[in-house]
Amino acid sequence: MGGISERRSFLLLAATGAFAILSSTLSKTPALPLFAVHLGATSPEIGSVVMASTVTGILVSLPAGMLSDLAGKRRLLMAALVVFATAPFLYLPVTDVWQLVLVRFYHGFATAIFGTVASAWIASHYVKDRAQMLSTYSSVTMAGRSVAPFLGGTLISLVGFHAVYLVCAAGGVMALALGMLLPRDSERPPSPAARSRALPALRDGLAATLHNGALLATSATEAAQYFVFGAVEAFLAVYAKTCGIAAWKIGVILGLQLACVALVKPLAGRVSDRIGRRPAILAGLVVAMIGVAMLPLFTSPLPLMALSIVFGAGFASVTSSTTALVGDLSRQDRLGTSMGVLRTIMDTGQAAGPVITGAVIGAFGFAAGFEMLAALLLATAVWFGLRVPAAAMRP
Repeated sequence: MGGISERRSFLLLAATGAFAILSSTLSKTPALPLFAVHLGATSPEIGSVVMASTVTGILVSLPAGMLSDLAGKRRLLMAALVVFATAPFLYLPVTDVWQLVLVRFYHGFATAIFGTVASAWIASHYVKDRAQMLSTYSSVTMAGRSVAPFLGGTLISLVGFHAVYLVCAAGGVMALALGMLLPRDSERPPSPAARSRALPALRDGLAATLHNGALLATSATEAAQYFVFGAVEAFLAVYAKTCGIAAWKIGVILGLQLACVALVKPLAGRVSDRIGRRPAILAGLVVAMIGVAMLPLFTSPLPLMALSIVFGAGFASVTSSTTALVGDLSRQDRLGTSMGVLRTIMDTGQAAGPVITGAVIGAFGFAAGFEMLAALLLATAVWFGLRVPAAAMRP
């Protein structure tokens, strides 16, 4: 693919991702935990609702990544976009917590497939500026993600939950329409001879990936960060609600966090490309830890907004480098598999975060839950610094 065509494909993929992630985020931030509360869910049940879509990611991300190495990226992206376009309509008739869990499980197919395959496509086309391009793509999608909490909180306050999911459906349909414009030459399907050797090659590629200690340690570090992110996403909204903060202000608190991620990620990715992955990851873990540790000290909107921004900056610094480092540590023909492993481990962390944190909060309160998350980030920083040597990274 020529440079101009490649850049156009990147921009189209990013625009598609922006609408897809706007739709996906609108369905959950801050709507999902508040909708679960509206249905009468307990703290552990809220954790289960939030966890449901990430369980799908655990099951689907690796097969999706491996299949994209074999069959090409576009087919997998279109399958994900069909789910983005149809899942929002299923929220409308929900009247029970476990119905909501089932809908979230189905919706999880969209982000699990799309996120894995889009990352593999970008990593396969950009090497020297890999972290910057992955972070640029992430920031474009974060633009959609950042709008969602403001829009969702306002819609809940003014109209109700059904309006949120109708707008969510519109975003998913728009993403599908844009995705249909993705050029077929953006994927490079293997030859018939290569297909005949596909299963042994995929098996060998997966085995090699799972024996790459630095890659697995990097994936585990991202999983810890997403463990905390998933828990904060689920319970910061609930905590703010218990402090008497209005839904639209809760949307602002969470929206500022995502806006910060969108703004910081390209800069953090550029820094990571120049000075290496290790400093960005370690610094990000520490900054995110500070943001989470201080949350239970405040009950008013402004301090919570500030701490939400601090956490977002740390999260952006970590995740702008972990995905790029996985690309650095992977062979070109195994990028889909490697990204699938990363997403599977990451989703395991993100799924466990709300459930474990919900149990801790239910038993000991919000302060204990947030302090546990901060301790996990600190322990992860120490572990990553000892587990992944600087020699395993290349700027």
